[in-house]
Amino acid sequence: MINKIDNLRHSCAHLMAAAVLKLYPSAKPTIGPVIENGFYYDFDNLTISDSDFTKIEKEMKNIVKSWSSFEKIEVTYEEAKKAFKDNPYKLELIEELTLNHQPLTLYKSGEFVDLCRGGHIENPKEIKYFKLISVAGAYWRGNEKNKMLTRIYGTTFSTKEELDNYINLQEEAKKRDHRKLNKQLKIYMASDDIGQGLITLLPNGAIIAQELEKWAIETENKWGYIRVYTPHIVPEKLFKISGHVPYYVPSMFPPMRMSEKDKEDNEIYYLKPMNCAGHHMVYKSEPRSYRDLPLRIAEYGAVYRFEQSGELLGMMRVRGPIHQNDAHIFCTEEQAEEEFQKVMELHEYYYNTLGISKKDYYLSFATRGPKNKDKYTGNDEIWEKAEKIALKYIEKTGIPYKTEVGGAAFYGPKIDFNIKTVTGKVFSASTNQLDFFLPKAFGLTYIDKDGKEKTPVCIHRAPLGAHVRFIAFLMEHFAGNFPTWLTPIQVKVLPISEKHLDYAKKVGDRLKEEGIRVEVDVRGERLQAKIRDAQLEKVAYMLIVGDREEKEGTVAERGRSGKDYGAQPLDKFIENIKKEIKEKTIN
Repeated sequence: MINKIDNLRHSCAHLMAAAVLKLYPSAKPTIGPVIENGFYYDFDNLTISDSDFTKIEKEMKNIVKSWSSFEKIEVTYEEAKKAFKDNPYKLELIEELTLNHQPLTLYKSGEFVDLCRGGHIENPKEIKYFKLISVAGAYWRGNEKNKMLTRIYGTTFSTKEELDNYINLQEEAKKRDHRKLNKQLKIYMASDDIGQGLITLLPNGAIIAQELEKWAIETENKWGYIRVYTPHIVPEKLFKISGHVPYYVPSMFPPMRMSEKDKEDNEIYYLKPMNCAGHHMVYKSEPRSYRDLPLRIAEYGAVYRFEQSGELLGMMRVRGPIHQNDAHIFCTEEQAEEEFQKVMELHEYYYNTLGISKKDYYLSFATRGPKNKDKYTGNDEIWEKAEKIALKYIEKTGIPYKTEVGGAAFYGPKIDFNIKTVTGKVFSASTNQLDFFLPKAFGLTYIDKDGKEKTPVCIHRAPLGAHVRFIAFLMEHFAGNFPTWLTPIQVKVLPISEKHLDYAKKVGDRLKEEGIRVEVDVRGERLQAKIRDAQLEKVAYMLIVGDREEKEGTVAERGRSGKDYGAQPLDKFIENIKKEIKEKTIN
């Protein structure tokens, strides 16, 4: 089925490339695919900024007036090479297409000709409502060993209203970007002096992480999990059993060897990228019976991933430490369906509490692709069985899903929960995996009712993902206005003048005694400046105290939105905020 909006965007990518070449004749166009909500085109020998977008867009409007069609031209290998003799990137693509016995086609509009497989609108005059969004660096073919190119992102829609709505969402997304919000909220620190992709949670970020972990521990205790702590480094032999070596090595930190002085322990170790091996060894630490199953082993384990420097992004994409809300459920095959369903229900509980409804997320079902089977462990029989069972369980949940062929983990099919944020972005929040391979590889067994030795099934799950990544998502989801239970400073007490400091401190002390996170603003600033600063810090509540409040034992409550709730007894405020915190109310 032809997707008209994709064809419109593909056509607009050609139009943008034509305008760039008109304004910057020495630029070399490379590739320009359609992506979700838009398109991009990569250029070599081009240096621009977003301040140049206006003139490029103006040139696009001029050029499209003279375009009447997208003319398809079939060419030979020699003709294609001649057409792009001065463009090494197009020549590389021509060689690849020829080796793969794919036809070579050009598409011509006006004076612009591009190497293209097609997928255009019939009438170029339909390209009316477009916008260039951003410019960035990108390696040719996504390989950091290749040259860095200039990538221009853009979008187009069929109507002005659709384009305006999209632009408004993009502007809102910029305001909510966790890296921008961090300047106000002081959640984390990233420094090249510490190391690229190595995140330090500042006091405010540490509070949020502690609250999330406390919530997870309390919840998992109720849901029948046991907790462990496993080492940060793991010997290579375990990762060979698990399959991380060699399959996952490119995403792992380099191996380390213990001191040559210690002849008793001179094997190779790795910083662990996952907690699987440790939890499998916990299971293996003693004999197991069917009566012990399901065994649910949980840990907020610190893992490390060696992400490429070009892929690092604030707290969203880091190298470590990644404290992951991890657990592995070992169960019989008969128990797997019920356990899988419980994991889905646990996800739903967490998301509902955070105000994320079922209509706001969907599942990605990542399977093993028919090609490159050497990327995966296990045989066809195990994979077919795992994928069939996982799909059956997914369909039972009633949650919408998309199949992603070739995206599975090396040891089994993967189910990711994807949340569509208020700005339209999709955030991959957590994962859930059904694994028949690793328990067998580690030699895990249990004695069944019939006295026979069997291998358990393993379910990998991490509903709250990793601290740093999930906090970044919550920052953007709530625009920094965390629910009161997660807000680092829940209350700021603001004395009107210096003579009210003693009473303000008494209010602060009382709130601390009740377990409420509070600060007293002792600065000599005017009250309006204190209110403004507390709002910028997105403190949940401000309590203003002056002569009347001190005399009556009250506080004047104000919300971070600026709403004035008026004076009330301190005890009443404490009762209300404690209820709000306990119930994890979304305010």
